[in-house]
Amino acid sequence: MNIARIKRKKRLFIIFLAFLALSISGFLILNASRDSLIYFYSPSEILEKQGLQEKIIRIGGLVEENSVSYKNSTRIEFNVTDGNKKILVTYIGILPDLFREGQGVICEGKLNALGTFEANRILAKHDENYMPPEVAEKLKKSGKWKGE
Repeated sequence: MNIARIKRKKRLFIIFLAFLALSISGFLILNASRDSLIYFYSPSEILEKQGLQEKIIRIGGLVEENSVSYKNSTRIEFNVTDGNKKILVTYIGILPDLFREGQGVICEGKLNALGTFEANRILAKHDENYMPPEVAEKLKKSGKWKGE
């Protein structure tokens, strides 16, 4: 047998094994990180999708006017809207200084079985210029966009 042919086969076999190892490791990394990703939804998308209960997600939109209700010193309820639909959010903790009715907000937490979003983190934005693109698009379509 030709020595050059043997070396070529050996080299191709090593390249194939390296490609296979990279493919398998990439698949395993993506599969493992899928559980740690936090997806972002608008209120309309949350109400349309099934199977979001008890998963950590983020919702974003505007705090609906006249919807903020203080149940005690640390428990707050308010509605987040994208102009079409709204969802009730409950939060226990201290709100950010920029939190106001009519302003943009991103809430991170879980949707309970009753359809109420239980937030464990609130991010308030001072204007819609920092709104995620998905929510900004929904607000533009509904005519409630206050940005450019």
